[in-house]
Amino acid sequence: MSSAPRTATTAGRTAGRSSTVRLDTVTIALVLAIVLMGLVMVTSASISIATKETGNPFLYLERQLMLALMGIVGAAAVFCVRTELLEKLALPLLATAAVLLLLVLVPGIGHSVNGSRRWLRLAGFNLQVSEVARVLVLLFIASYAVRRENALRETFGGLLKPLGLLLVFFLLLLLEPDFGAATVLFATGFGLLFLAGARLRDVAVLAACGAAMLAVVAMSSSYRVRRLTAFLDPWADPFNSGFQLTQSLIAIGRGEWFGVGLGESVQKLFYLPEAHTDFLFAVLAEEFGLVGVVVTLGLFLALVWRAFWIARLAEGAGLKFASYLAAGFGLWLGIQAFINIGVNMGVLPTKGLTLPLMSYGRSSLIVTLAWTGMLLRVYHEAMQAARGPAAASRRAGNSRRVAGDESDAGAEVAA
Repeated sequence: MSSAPRTATTAGRTAGRSSTVRLDTVTIALVLAIVLMGLVMVTSASISIATKETGNPFLYLERQLMLALMGIVGAAAVFCVRTELLEKLALPLLATAAVLLLLVLVPGIGHSVNGSRRWLRLAGFNLQVSEVARVLVLLFIASYAVRRENALRETFGGLLKPLGLLLVFFLLLLLEPDFGAATVLFATGFGLLFLAGARLRDVAVLAACGAAMLAVVAMSSSYRVRRLTAFLDPWADPFNSGFQLTQSLIAIGRGEWFGVGLGESVQKLFYLPEAHTDFLFAVLAEEFGLVGVVVTLGLFLALVWRAFWIARLAEGAGLKFASYLAAGFGLWLGIQAFINIGVNMGVLPTKGLTLPLMSYGRSSLIVTLAWTGMLLRVYHEAMQAARGPAAASRRAGNSRRVAGDESDAGAEVAA
C-alpha cells in the first residue's frame, strides 16, 4: 500500500524534470515576421545614406543581420535560464542595473553622442545601458509583485515602495538624458504592478501624480519644450523645430492606400532625419501605404496578445513570477511600439525611441530578441507545469493498476 504514493512522487518529479523542449511557434513566427519586415525596411530606408557614407548601399542591412543573429544567440542563452533562478537573482540584477546607469554618467567611461551620455564602449561595441537596465528593473518589479503580493493588493504603501524604486531609475535615465526610455520604464512598471493586483483607487491617485510629474519634467528643459511646441504645431516652423515631424507626415501622406512601392520613398533621400531608426515607420507607410501600416500594426498587436496569453497560461500553471515576466514583455512592447508610431504620425511628441524589432538599433534589437527568449522560456515552463501533474497522475494510476493486478495474481496463486 505504501508503494503507490512513492510511485506518484517519483512520477511527479520525473514529469517536472522532463527534458522535452516546448517552443511557442506562434511567438517565433510573429517575431520572425516583424524582424524580416524590419530588415527589408532598414535596407530601403538606409540605402541612400549608406551609399553616401561608405559606398556600400547594404551596410546597414549587413549590420542589422549581424545584430539579429546576436539577438537570436542571446535569446537561446536566456531560454536556458530557469525563471526560478532569475527570481532568486532579482536583487543582484537590480543592483547591476543601477551600476550600469551610474557608470554611463562618468566622463571617460560613458560615451556621449549628440549631447546624450547613454552608451558604454565594450570591445568596440556601444552598449546602450538603458535597454539592459529596463529589463533588469522589470525583473525586480515582477519578483516584488510575487513576494509582497498581499501588501501590494491591500495597502497603499505596498504600491508606493516599488513606484519609489521606479522613480529612482526614472531620474537616473533623465540624467543621461533619455526621457523616452524613462517614460517607457515607468509606464511599463506601473502597468505591471496594476496587473499584479494593486488597488484601482491607489493606481488612479498615483497615475495622476505621475502624469503631473511627467508634465513638470517635460517643461523643465528647453529642448523638451521645443519638441512639445513643434509637436503641437509643426507647420509653424517646418524647416527647424518642426522639420522631422513635417517630413514624417509628408511621407505617411504620400503612401495613401497601397504606397509608392518598395524602395521608391522620396522622403528617405536626406529629407527625413533618422529614417532607418526612429522614423522607419514613416518610410514603411510611404512605400506600402495604409495596407502596410495595418499589417505592421496587426503583427505587433498579435505579439502583444500572445505575450499576455502566455502570461495567463503561466498564471494558470501557478507560475506567478513567470506570468509577470511575460506580461511585462507584452506591456513594454506595446507601449514602446505605440509611442514610436504615435511620434511618426504626430500623435505624440518626439521621444527618440526605436520601433521594437524593426528599427536599426544595436542594443535595442539584441535586448528585445533576448527578452523574447525569456518569453519562450515562460511558455516552456508553463506547458511543463500544466502537463506534468496530469502525466504524473496517469503514471500513478497505471502503477496502482499494475500493483492491483499483481496482488490479485498473488491471491489466485495462494488460493
